Amino acid sequence: MTGTSSSSSSSTASISKDPPSDYVSEVKGFFADIGIYATLPQNSLSKDFYSDLICDLLKADNVLRGRVSCVFPVLPVVGNYYNGLHGGAVGAIAERVSIACARTVVAGDKELFLGELSISYLSAASLNVSFPSGVFHACLACNI
Repeated sequence: MTGTSSSSSSSTASISKDPPSDYVSEVKGFFADIGIYATLPQNSLSKDFYSDLICDLLKADNVLRGRVSCVFPVLPVVGNYYNGLHGGAVGAIAERVSIACARTVVAGDKELFLGELSISYLSAASLNVSFPSGVFHACLACNI
């Protein structure tokens, strides 16, 4: 028995010409609350600006050949709207630690290029969460 079946659902998006005014004010309020209208300082537009934010927070915990472990505080400067560690901060920190880890294996005069970086982001660390040590921090380890 041969047969073919096709299942397709067709959905199209439409933009309302007259959205309810309470929806419009709610959306505008949301964007205002998260700072969409805020002006950024001029130095934030410079190349590699995030390094100034991230490098001040990173503290080396353990450095071995091909392995670097770091601790960093989860402060509001790296937080998001939901009071958790911002995903962009996770990526920036992972990149910095990965480069530091590679530097433990490759000579300092050689140029590095981080061709691939895989990050498993299970859950955001909450801002100002107190760990048993009394320090507000998260930990990141990198192996080559």
